[in-house]
Amino acid sequence: MKKALSLFLTVMMMVLLAACGGGGEKKAADAKPAEGGGEEQKDAIVIKFSHVTSADSVKGKAAQKFADLAAEKTGGKVKVEVYPSSQLYGDKEELDALVSGNVQMIAPSVTKMVKLDPRWQYVDMPFLFKDREHSLKFFQSDLAKQLLNGEQLVGNDIMGLAFWENGFKQFTNNKKPLKAPADFKGLKFRAQAGKVLEGQFKALGAGSATIPFGDTYAALQQGTVDGQENTYNNMDTQKYQEVQKYMTISNHGRLDYAIFVNKSFWDGMPEDVRTKVEEALKEATEYEWKLAAEDNDKSYENLKNSGKMEITELTDAERAELEKALQPVYEEFKSVITPELIDGIKNMK
Repeated sequence: MKKALSLFLTVMMMVLLAACGGGGEKKAADAKPAEGGGEEQKDAIVIKFSHVTSADSVKGKAAQKFADLAAEKTGGKVKVEVYPSSQLYGDKEELDALVSGNVQMIAPSVTKMVKLDPRWQYVDMPFLFKDREHSLKFFQSDLAKQLLNGEQLVGNDIMGLAFWENGFKQFTNNKKPLKAPADFKGLKFRAQAGKVLEGQFKALGAGSATIPFGDTYAALQQGTVDGQENTYNNMDTQKYQEVQKYMTISNHGRLDYAIFVNKSFWDGMPEDVRTKVEEALKEATEYEWKLAAEDNDKSYENLKNSGKMEITELTDAERAELEKALQPVYEEFKSVITPELIDGIKNMK
């Protein structure tokens, strides 16, 4: 009996071991490698792409689109690591990080480049762009390429590759509808840092305060400032309709981004690989333009349908009067930004 029981237990153990071994082999056969893993991943060229907006912003979605396209078009030879929401560097640090090679790509608001080249203040010049088509023409022009590859940038080992759209700015405030230049007098507006924007509000008889984007809602809520200027999408996603009563559709200035890379790194990539990455960026740029327009349209509807803001749309005559009042800004800054750039944009066909 003991021998029979021992034999039975031995046979059962062998059956169980065989079953476990077979299951393990099936699991290993069905398993997929982690995305981007394997030898190809180990040897990939890594592009660290740092930006300051959230992953679900227009810029964030376009950055991820570029990462996906670059991996696809190069067969995994290039891996773009996207770091949104200032995970690596904030607005003030990312340019230095690019120059030092700690990141290989950034997408700042173009005004951040003023510290290297004052011409980048062009974006703040009032009523420089007639409409969205005008701005897109500029993005694709030889004039834009000259700016992206200006000697001040190249001298700091930076190369500009493309423009990404945010959109036109509108005025909001808590005091009254803004239709004429006189309506701005005595009001105080939040503004991005920049001499041109200071000049803009000064020409309108208004004051301005440089306040970080993330602190603007609180400044409006607490009455630190009466108003601000921004794109529809920025106002909508920041819920400014909760703390602002009036919006004027003025399209007086723009907020846009540009893609910059470390020039030494970019030039050091194999030419065939770099060509594929450039193709990926071109497709991602077209995607970003489309997405920016769609999101701004949706945000305008959201602001309008909230019922919390009184919206004023300027007539052609009112717009012309406001434009005339802001001419001193051109007299002050045209020589700094250069007549070539200002007139080149204005006369673009």
